[in-house]
Amino acid sequence: MIEDGRDCKDVVTQLAAASRALDRAGFKIITANLRDCLADPDNEGADLETLEKLFLTLA
Repeated sequence: MIEDGRDCKDVVTQLAAASRALDRAGFKIITANLRDCLADPDNEGADLETLEKLFLTLA
């Protein structure tokens, strides 16, 4: 967009949208793992403490 000479506002708006989309994807991945852990506490996946830390890195 910058190379095409687009307005700075448009570039920043697109960057913000991409950032939000990546954040949402991360939250969905962590949420799915949290659900798996809660449904099966003996699950060999990530423990809740690890998932909480990962969740907070996105916040």
